Amino acid sequence: MSNLRLAVPSEGALYEPAEQFLRDCGLAVKRASQRRYTAVMPSLPGVDVLYQRSSDIPGEVDDGAADVGITGFDRFLEKRREGGDSLTLYEDLGFGAASLVIAVPDGWLDITSLADLADLALEFRQRGKELRIATKYPRLVSRSLHRRGINFFTLVHASGGLEAAPVMGYADLIADITASGATLRENGLKPLSDGVVRTSQAVLIGNSRLLGDDPEKLAITREILERVEAYIRARDFQRLSANIQGESEEEVAAMVMRERELAGIHGPTISRVYSDDGKMWFGVQLVVQRKDMIRVVDHLRALGGSGITVNEAAYVFRSECESFDALVAALAERKASK
Repeated sequence: MSNLRLAVPSEGALYEPAEQFLRDCGLAVKRASQRRYTAVMPSLPGVDVLYQRSSDIPGEVDDGAADVGITGFDRFLEKRREGGDSLTLYEDLGFGAASLVIAVPDGWLDITSLADLADLALEFRQRGKELRIATKYPRLVSRSLHRRGINFFTLVHASGGLEAAPVMGYADLIADITASGATLRENGLKPLSDGVVRTSQAVLIGNSRLLGDDPEKLAITREILERVEAYIRARDFQRLSANIQGESEEEVAAMVMRERELAGIHGPTISRVYSDDGKMWFGVQLVVQRKDMIRVVDHLRALGGSGITVNEAAYVFRSECESFDALVAALAERKASK
């Protein structure tokens, strides 16, 4: 059996958040040194972690050099091979949010929208010139502009910082990834009001051929998806407990259930508390949505609840792992189409 190869970012904006995310999911990576580009995952034997550039990960998963990987959704859509073996396993890992935007120099006062840019591109064309756009995302940018009726432009590939392209004179404007827009502003650029090519975030991707052909790798992928999905879902929930007086478990449960939307996912868990005060106390435990926490506390207080405590839910599992079920369905569909 060969180990599952998981490619993770070795640098850039996704590097530290990806490591922290895996740690939070109970999948911490152990790396011998920062110069070493391979690592292990002690909690999940059978996984080889490969540190690679985020921009290279989609191609490595497509080519089969890695079985699964973490990268930006923008990189995946730009780099993936049309009709290739790669697919998304989980489309939003909750970090790495950014937008691919079209930005023009601040001095272009009359250019604030794509409609303005289309008119400018036509003017350039009539003067025998092409509007030059510097970008690292030629596929996504060209498709987006064509879809919006902008056809007269030339894409200029750049590997370094794009923000300097208009000043250096090798492009008129840029299309690049930004999280806050601060770098654009500092370099005298402004995004068009409707110039978002697409939004992006960190995603988990995989090679359908490799996973479909190896049951053991598929089983490890299932464990990764189980942890990821349950951890992300748990962010929306908290666990509350309180002690409430009553004559029986049934009576206390009925009291809590009077406000059904505040009584937990499936209802309360009730257990007898053996107190030395001679009173009948029952422990109540609820898993509730985070946004409802104060309302639930008030509800328990109104029932005479005391000792109310709130804890974070580390994982929230459902009866099935939706992302893994989606993967199995995709693998079956691809196999049937061949």
